[in-house]
Amino acid sequence: MAKFRNALALAAALLATPARFEQAFAAAPDAGPMPPDLVAFRALYKELVEINTTLSAGDCTKASYALRERLKAAGIPEADLHVIVPPNLPKYGNLVARLRGSDPNSKAILLVGHTDVVEANPADWQSDPFKLIEENGVFYARGSADDKAMVSVLADTLIRFKKEGFQHKRDLILGATCGEETSAVFNGVKYLVDNHRNLIDAEFGINENGNGRMDRAGKRVMYSIQAGQKVAQNFKVEITSAGGRASRPQDGNIIYTMAEALGRLNAYEFPAEIDEPVRRYFSAAADAEGGQLAQDLLAVVKTPADPAAVKRILDDRQYGPVLSTTCTTTLIEGGHAPNALPQRVTANVNCRIKPGTAVEDVQKTLEHVFANPDVKLTPVGEIAKSTAAPPLTREIMEPIQRVAAKMWPGVPVVPALVPGADDSRFLTPAGIPTYGISGQFRSFDGDGTHALNERIPAQVLYESRAFLYDLIKIYANQ
Repeated sequence: MAKFRNALALAAALLATPARFEQAFAAAPDAGPMPPDLVAFRALYKELVEINTTLSAGDCTKASYALRERLKAAGIPEADLHVIVPPNLPKYGNLVARLRGSDPNSKAILLVGHTDVVEANPADWQSDPFKLIEENGVFYARGSADDKAMVSVLADTLIRFKKEGFQHKRDLILGATCGEETSAVFNGVKYLVDNHRNLIDAEFGINENGNGRMDRAGKRVMYSIQAGQKVAQNFKVEITSAGGRASRPQDGNIIYTMAEALGRLNAYEFPAEIDEPVRRYFSAAADAEGGQLAQDLLAVVKTPADPAAVKRILDDRQYGPVLSTTCTTTLIEGGHAPNALPQRVTANVNCRIKPGTAVEDVQKTLEHVFANPDVKLTPVGEIAKSTAAPPLTREIMEPIQRVAAKMWPGVPVVPALVPGADDSRFLTPAGIPTYGISGQFRSFDGDGTHALNERIPAQVLYESRAFLYDLIKIYANQ
């Protein structure tokens, strides 16, 4: 573990991220034996995290059956536990579990999270990414936060309700799905919407990505509710050539042509779009931030906006992605031989598009930025469609505010547009308005999500468990 600690210290130095966040959540003094229900939750969480569910080598079906067995052991009837495996994709299984309420006329609540995880090369990690490690009160592993923390908490909540004999009106549906991270290949939520809508139909859904935010000292700044998200669209960028001998580079090298095009993209900044969700989010966030950042947030939402403040916010890693469409290169491949000029170079550009902006318009902008007719641009997969944010009604917001005030007094609850994209983009357009409400607080550097040494403090995980337990109880009897 010393090697692991040293690696984390090195990573922190490279990223200029102090260790105070971990220190703020160091393990508490021994308070005696752990309650049995918490022991059971940790065992569920550990089992799920340690099942490899990457696209390349993992198995979501195995994870679905593991969750099914735990829910069955809690007393949920087999007839209400469904592992749905799409044809010809044996490792992309999805679990749908239903805890029945007393009123068949009340519409259900969908509790959704994804079991698949981003790739993790063990050679790059300082510990096995598929073995859960707890050190100084922090859990480390691929999926420890995204999204097996949420899935484990939701499954555990149904288990607790069943064992306690909790009386509730509404049915509660757990959807533990596969393919959120690799939607271009397969997406479990979309598959269920298209093929098994009757199993997941609900009045509304709860999903990941409604996260609170910590500052560098580990202080809670705000708790955000996801009330809309960007649309994700990948583009294939391609340049071809007849190639030639590497000994004659004067014939032209399309690797450099691609580099020039991508360099122009890196220098380009999409214009700010100050819409109503941004105005609500920035106005509320300013009260929590303070200082120059708060002044800039308020200056952005004024009419007219302060151009200098807009520029500073666009450069901010927290708020900048909310303010505009973004496109960045994520993959590049080229060449066919070490001694030949390349005949083909391709790159993937990942765009996160503001609601209301058409994918076709973004493609035209990219073509203008590349400014080279030899650079071919093609959307990858199904063209993404923008969706309106689900309504933040009193029935949704009041229980969140009530539970948050009890757990984190004085921390504001802020509706937010999320710059990423998750499975809510399939549910909300299908008539199941879905909100990001995780009860988790994330650090300023993102907790290694989609990166090396992904982590979640144990206290954050346990608080999420307590928050969602209380919140879902309220919703279940509305």
